[in-house]
Amino acid sequence: MPSKAGRPLKMRKKTPDKNIVSDIAVNININCNTVRFDRQKMIEMIQKVAGQFGIKKAQINFAVLGDRETASLNRKFLNKTDTTDVISFDLSDEADDVRIFDIAVNAQMGRRQAQSRGDRPESELALYFLHGLLHNLGFDDSTADKAAKMHKTEDNILKKFGYGVVYNQKK
Repeated sequence: MPSKAGRPLKMRKKTPDKNIVSDIAVNININCNTVRFDRQKMIEMIQKVAGQFGIKKAQINFAVLGDRETASLNRKFLNKTDTTDVISFDLSDEADDVRIFDIAVNAQMGRRQAQSRGDRPESELALYFLHGLLHNLGFDDSTADKAAKMHKTEDNILKKFGYGVVYNQKK
């Protein structure tokens, strides 16, 4: 996990988006316009999910990036040479009651994956937002069993918020 000084992105704004549930602020910075999505709907999903998992105070920052920027972060922080769908960082200080998450999602990959699955790109991007958040909430997909649990949780949440089943759909 990078230190606060070694932050991967300039994702902070002085004023968060005005739509705050409790004390959960969500910022979405768009650096890649490949996928159109309803920003308000995404913010509401993230706030409600964070709250349902016990988060009371948080600053959750998202950067919507393309392949090149995501690959650069992947190389810099995870020593991997290719691009990826989502990278999440928990920058919270254990002594503080405010959780701080920075999450980068790859809109170009989202568009490609949605096309290959026959889904809407917005739904795929919602999966990436949620996947990054769930990692910071303690979910793990490092084994088949853990991945199955995480993906089932994702699909249940995405369905509840109107994105439909994205990950585990059977066509």
